[in-house]
Amino acid sequence: MVDFYPPIGPYDSGFIDTGDGNRIYYEQLGNPQGKPALQVHGGPGSGASRKPTRAWDNERYRVIRYDQRGCGRSTPHAADPATDMSRNTTAHLIADMEQLREHLGIQRWLLNGGSWGSTLILGYAEQHPQRVSGIIIAAVTTTRRCEIDWLYRGVGRFFPEAWDRFRDGVPAADRDGDLLGAYARLLASPDRAVREQAAAAWVAWEDAVISHESNGAPGSYSARIDDARLAFVRICAHYFSNGAFLEDGQLLREAHRLAGIPGVLIHGRLDLGSPVRTAWELAKAWPQARLTIIEDSGHTGSEAMSQAIVEATKSFASN
Repeated sequence: MVDFYPPIGPYDSGFIDTGDGNRIYYEQLGNPQGKPALQVHGGPGSGASRKPTRAWDNERYRVIRYDQRGCGRSTPHAADPATDMSRNTTAHLIADMEQLREHLGIQRWLLNGGSWGSTLILGYAEQHPQRVSGIIIAAVTTTRRCEIDWLYRGVGRFFPEAWDRFRDGVPAADRDGDLLGAYARLLASPDRAVREQAAAAWVAWEDAVISHESNGAPGSYSARIDDARLAFVRICAHYFSNGAFLEDGQLLREAHRLAGIPGVLIHGRLDLGSPVRTAWELAKAWPQARLTIIEDSGHTGSEAMSQAIVEATKSFASN
C-alpha cells in the first residue's frame, strides 16, 4: 500500500488578475511557513484537483495549486465559444506562473506535475531557472510534433476501430488533413450541440488510449461533463493543433538551461500514449535529473508510481 500522508485541504484561495481579461484561481495547502511547491495540472485544460492532497507532508510543505487559463475556476472559461483563445498560449501560461509566484511572495519553488504539466514545468524552468528549487515530473512529455502525432494518430495502429471513430468526428473534408485543427474549429462553434458532439468523440479517443492500463478506468476522460468537458477538449485541441506554441523540440534543445536544478522523472513503461522514449531523452540531456521507470504503470499511474511520487516529495522536503 502507498504510504500517503493524511489528506489536507486549502487554507487560502484567491484569484490573480493577469491584466488581459483573465483571472487565475489558486489555493494554498499545508504549512504557510513550509517549503513552497507548485502543482501544475495536466490536460491542458484539466483544471487542478479539487480533492485534498495526500502526497505532501503538510508540516513541511506549502503547496500551491491553480487552474490554468480557461479551465476549472479560472475565468473566462473556454467552454464559452466567445472566450478569446489567442490569449491562451504556453507563453501566457508561463507568465501566469511567474505572476502567481510574485503575488505569493515566493522566491523559489519546487515544481510538480505530469503529462501536459511536465511540458509547462520545463518551459517555465528553462525560462526562469533561478526561481526553481527542484522538479518532480511523472509522465514526461515535451509536446513535440512527433509526440502529438503519435498520441492522436500513430497510436491508432493499436486501436484502429477507436481511431476511425475519432477521425470521423470531424467533417469528411478534414479527415485526412489537420485533424486536430478541425476539432479546434468545431469546439469554437456557436452551436453547443456541435461542440458537445466533437468533445464526446475526443474524450472517447482519450479513453481508448488508456483502456489497457490498470488505472485506466472505463470512461476516465468521458467522466468530465458539461462545461468541464468542453473546456478540456477545446484547450487540448487549441494547444495540440498549434504544436503547444513552441518551436519543435525546443524543450529538449534548451534542457541545458536546467543545469543545477535537481529533478526526479518518473515514467510508466506501459505508457502507450506517451512512450518512455521522451523521458529517456530528457534524462540524458539533464544530468541532474534521476529517471525512474515504473514497470507496471501506464499514463494513469499505478501504486508503484504513486509511491515513487511520495518518495520524491520526501526527498525534496529538506533541500
